Amino acid sequence: MRHTVGVADMKATADPGDIIVTHALGSCLGITVHDPVANVGGMVHVMLPDSGIDTDRARQNPYTFVDTGVPLLFRECYKYGAMKERLRVYVAGGACKDSENDFFQIGKRNLLMLRKLLWKNGVLISAEDVGGVAPRTMSLEIGTGAVVVKITGEEVELGSAFPPGPGDNNVAECVGSGR
Repeated sequence: MRHTVGVADMKATADPGDIIVTHALGSCLGITVHDPVANVGGMVHVMLPDSGIDTDRARQNPYTFVDTGVPLLFRECYKYGAMKERLRVYVAGGACKDSENDFFQIGKRNLLMLRKLLWKNGVLISAEDVGGVAPRTMSLEIGTGAVVVKITGEEVELGSAFPPGPGDNNVAECVGSGR
């Protein structure tokens, strides 16, 4: 089954036939997590970095913000049997619409908040495609763990399922294009 994650939305599943996709990742971030052993994965599409700017909105929809949406994604995957030490984390988005007049720098601030949150919790990003000015589409195939990012008609595979080997604990591999 194909699941579409909208803006400020999240989906997690343990069905190996499922594909999760999100579109229009500009300054927003698409974050996927995948446990290749439990065959569990999920995705969240967050818009803003810090829920402190609008606590009412955060209560109504925590997936709007990095600091509230990402922890919920992890917790939902844990319910399906994922384990933190096996999770692969992939990130796309964080673009700016106009590199010269990006006063609020939402994309950069989203990435900074995500990196701080993950670091604080002992989790590293496995691969990312972030920055630049072009919007992206991101998909996660649960059965294979394949994470594909489409940007301006070009596809980049950020990762695929592989059981963690000895000494392989979410080693960061930045393959960001910055397009």
